[in-house]
Amino acid sequence: MWKWPDDIAWHPNGDSVFAVYSADDRDSQVSILNFNSSKESRVTFLEERPHRRGVINHIEFMPWSTVCFVTGGDDCSVILWNEKKGRNIWKPEILHRNIHSSAVMGFAGMSHKHMIVSSGADKQIIGFDIDGGKTNFKHQMDSECMGVLPNSLDFNLLMVQTRRREKQLRLFDMRVRPSEIHAFGWKQESTDSQSALVGQAWSPDGMYITSGSPDPVIHIFDIRYNSSNPSQSVKAHQKRVLKAVWHHHFPVLISVSSDFHIGLHRIR
Repeated sequence: MWKWPDDIAWHPNGDSVFAVYSADDRDSQVSILNFNSSKESRVTFLEERPHRRGVINHIEFMPWSTVCFVTGGDDCSVILWNEKKGRNIWKPEILHRNIHSSAVMGFAGMSHKHMIVSSGADKQIIGFDIDGGKTNFKHQMDSECMGVLPNSLDFNLLMVQTRRREKQLRLFDMRVRPSEIHAFGWKQESTDSQSALVGQAWSPDGMYITSGSPDPVIHIFDIRYNSSNPSQSVKAHQKRVLKAVWHHHFPVLISVSSDFHIGLHRIR
């Protein structure tokens, strides 16, 4: 199989990387790169192909005691994969295929309950209760939803990325029903659309969130203040900034860009 992965995720043990591939042909949809295996058997491909078509936009391991991961993509489906007895034997379970009316762009597992919150190009955020096998809530947005990201410290807070200019990020309180409590954004200089490849990252203390942008800038937002504008913007690259993540111990950001460079930035 000669094609590139659409997304990757580390196994929680840190010894392997899972990758997902397009579902438009008969090839495998998930591969596992195991760093503890010999060179000859380091990469394996899962036989199951539950996605029907299109790009598999996201793969993510869930923050629960049982190791499992979820995939979602252009076929509107969200698939839960559980490990069975035996080495690298993973079985998919279709959680839902027709709740979203357009591509599933992102999702996240809630750490305090068995619920997956997914975001779609159909402008919906959907919470699905795995134990009950039913939809917990639906929330209609005013723009396509490109991804969701739970706060790193407070599991009641969820950030949603949208395509709405100057309101690209929406902060939600998830305690009862999804309630939008604030919107963050920036005035985009580039004419490029907000891409799903541009991502966000919470700081370890949960107070700040960074976002890449089509402009060569990293935007930093402080969620403690009632301001929609960035508290700091760092000109970091020559082309689109895809993502900037925080170091766990130092005030440093590590960024990646379509200019083929990795940046290190000390934040004051």
